[in-house]
Amino acid sequence: MAGIYGVEDASFKAAGGRIGIGKLVDRFYEVMDELPEAQSIRVMHPTDLTVARDKLTLFLCGWLGGEKLFSKKYGPIMIPKAHAHLDIEEAERDAWLACMNIAVEEQDYAPDFKTYLLEQLFVPAERCRVASQKRKESAA
Repeated sequence: MAGIYGVEDASFKAAGGRIGIGKLVDRFYEVMDELPEAQSIRVMHPTDLTVARDKLTLFLCGWLGGEKLFSKKYGPIMIPKAHAHLDIEEAERDAWLACMNIAVEEQDYAPDFKTYLLEQLFVPAERCRVASQKRKESAA
């Protein structure tokens, strides 16, 4: 079954569409507030997470094969560049992934989709870390 994920809108549908992705994102940010090891990344976000929640939801909708809602509302998607100003090292990347792991595990997704999704989420998380490191290196 995992072979279908990543093709057309299969992943979007497996995540429950926009409503399911919204639930995932809401839980992700709740976990970020709760998890002690996530405090280093929580402080990188504004107190009011309304816009952050919306941006992540819309990004994930398109990223998972649904309609490209992020670019319609916020313009071009440049995830690494948008995060390059932040100090993201392995610990911050891993804290973000830990929050996402908990949020994904709590969703009513098929087990193989959970595995697929977490493997795929590593890619943008790592790209943000690399962009942050390149910025730091060029500033030195």
